[in-house]
Amino acid sequence: MAQLFNASEYLLDRRLAAGDGDRLALTGPGGDVSYAELAERVRRTAAGLRAVGVRPEQRIVMVMADSPHFAVVYLAAMRVGAIPVPVSTMLRADGIAELLRDSRAGFLAVTSEFAAVAESAAVLACTGAAPELTAILADCELASAPRPVHLLDDLAAADPDDFVYGTSADSPAFWLYTSGTTGAPKGAMHRHGSVPVVCETYGRRVLGIQPDDRCLSAAKAFFAYGLGNSLLFPLAVGAASVLLPRPSRPDLIAETAVKYGATLFFGSPTFFANMLRAGMAADALGAVRLAASAGEALPAALYQRWTGHFGVDIIDGIGMTEMLHIFLSNAPGAVKPGTTGVAVPGYDLKLVDEDTGHEVAAAGAPGTLFVRGASAATGYWARYDASRLVFQGEWLRTGDTYVRDADGFYECLGRTGDMIKASGIWVSPMEVEARLLAHPAVAQAVVVAAPDADALEKPVAYVVLAPGAAVTEDELIQHCREGLPSFKRPRAVVFTESFPTTATGKVRRVELRAMAAEALRPGGARHA
Repeated sequence: MAQLFNASEYLLDRRLAAGDGDRLALTGPGGDVSYAELAERVRRTAAGLRAVGVRPEQRIVMVMADSPHFAVVYLAAMRVGAIPVPVSTMLRADGIAELLRDSRAGFLAVTSEFAAVAESAAVLACTGAAPELTAILADCELASAPRPVHLLDDLAAADPDDFVYGTSADSPAFWLYTSGTTGAPKGAMHRHGSVPVVCETYGRRVLGIQPDDRCLSAAKAFFAYGLGNSLLFPLAVGAASVLLPRPSRPDLIAETAVKYGATLFFGSPTFFANMLRAGMAADALGAVRLAASAGEALPAALYQRWTGHFGVDIIDGIGMTEMLHIFLSNAPGAVKPGTTGVAVPGYDLKLVDEDTGHEVAAAGAPGTLFVRGASAATGYWARYDASRLVFQGEWLRTGDTYVRDADGFYECLGRTGDMIKASGIWVSPMEVEARLLAHPAVAQAVVVAAPDADALEKPVAYVVLAPGAAVTEDELIQHCREGLPSFKRPRAVVFTESFPTTATGKVRRVELRAMAAEALRPGGARHA
């Protein structure tokens, strides 16, 4: 018989057993919550969930702001064997309704910030193909809910008990929906045993999180990256999480970091670039001692600008929703700018030539990155073909093209499908982007493929200028020509104020490619 293990006990009960009950677990605009208080709320809410009919392995879709309510629902659901499913708070009602339908969720949990859109989603779901939805869990009254509403505060007032459902490390714990930068949403199914894996590998052995740390994440907790940053890592060691319910903005992040004493800050390259563009003071982050980056590769020029201005190092890494968190990363004191680092201890990596199916061994030779590790999801819910494509035996296909240098550091060349074949030679968009970012007038750059007059692929650059900067298209193309082989230079530069992004902040290159289709034609747009 499998040994009993529950991720909620791992994150909470261990802390109480270690004497951390009085330590701060959660802080931020939602108030201070100690480990003892959090454990009590979770135990009571778990009893309340069972009382309103939540059953083991029943899905609870969560449309919730980063707050104590989010933490309590997530932990209590796993405690009773249910499956919390945090979803993007940027979705519209029809998108939430689709996930309710796809997940066959029995419950919908919402916080007041998203009550209206979640209520509309429930109406759509209940008049469509989601009859499984039986009730809504909310922190406020809902005037037009199509199903009974149970207030979270009432659930948290239930008589506590010590019940923990008999899960094992391999039992389903929670789902996270992902679609990457394109495609239909897919529910990645994670085990209870995945939680300690990411906490003990990246959390302890790379990030080096300590009990006195306070974690602040620009990425929200519905995202795998944010979930680890804001809940899993701090709770695993007795540290504190700074939960910010409002959308992340550079000024708000800086204000929150100082007010609540953040020491670890988690962002993305796009967010770091936005912080520089905001013109923030060098000491704006207060006591932050280390920053971590994920979501997309961090260009060396951006790394140097940010660390040079704020005086705080960034460790860049790559993770996937399917792997729960980061499995390839630079490490504090051992950063090689422009690379994504080396394998996180506990994970194995390989590069594969997908034309031949053979592993790429030579340094500097490109290949699709595959990863193997114990935090991998068990697959996608009800997505057989997609699961077979990504989950290949022990290995998971990332869909990113990388090269490995002689020192074992991995450098991202972009998504495998984003590579550009110009003049018959493969071009990495990230190499061209890095050259553009080396120009002092360029704050952000994204390079995509576009057809020229002969329907041949050529690089086109989308550029956001630094505040107050001015540069011409010809000057930027000449700048690239001076630092890159001629075939890699962008054939057009389109100036824009911002990039289309996914709910988790990744640039939607598929949209830029569609926009770029006209860029190389006579009279094509040079501004977006």
